[in-house]
Amino acid sequence: MNTATYLALGDSYTIGEGVEAGERWPAQLARRLRAHGVALADPALVATTGWTTDELSAAMDAATFAPPYALVSLLIGVNNQYRGRPLDEYRAQFGALLGRAVALAGSPARVFVVSIPDWGVTRFARAEGRDGAAVGAEIDAFNAAARAIAADAGIPFVDVTAASRDAGDAEAMLVADGLHPSAAQYALWTDEIVPVARALLAAAPA
Repeated sequence: MNTATYLALGDSYTIGEGVEAGERWPAQLARRLRAHGVALADPALVATTGWTTDELSAAMDAATFAPPYALVSLLIGVNNQYRGRPLDEYRAQFGALLGRAVALAGSPARVFVVSIPDWGVTRFARAEGRDGAAVGAEIDAFNAAARAIAADAGIPFVDVTAASRDAGDAEAMLVADGLHPSAAQYALWTDEIVPVARALLAAAPA
């Protein structure tokens, strides 16, 4: 049996700022899929804390890839929102990134999108004096744009935003910075992602 390859594209939420490498959700996902009998390699990551859509795109320009990947995930946009970048800009750049993800997978049937979590519920947001409800509304708008683009491409959109809101600012759900998810919160995200990834791997063309 050949080992399937997995590429995860994103920012701090994909690289797992503040957690060990094995606690990132892409790593948790790979382990969970292997437990379900899927021969999946450890994920290759192109992700760095702080990246916006255009910064991820520039990093991809410089990266070396080994397509086609059996699975490609994309989670990007929180830093666009955090920096006050325009929604229309995000929409265009996200669409281009999703197209690149499809090209790296060789098929839209191997790609999934993960929603932007809501950092407005965290201790960090309060410490910055942010209006949590306003942050949440902006996150919802960015997610709505990403969801629509993914739907137009026939690509599943996995909602982890609800899980991030349920986690809130609970000590066990955040790392020491009071902003980024802990391994326990990433496990909740992985619960949502596993069935989608399993379905894609089972149904995607060889």
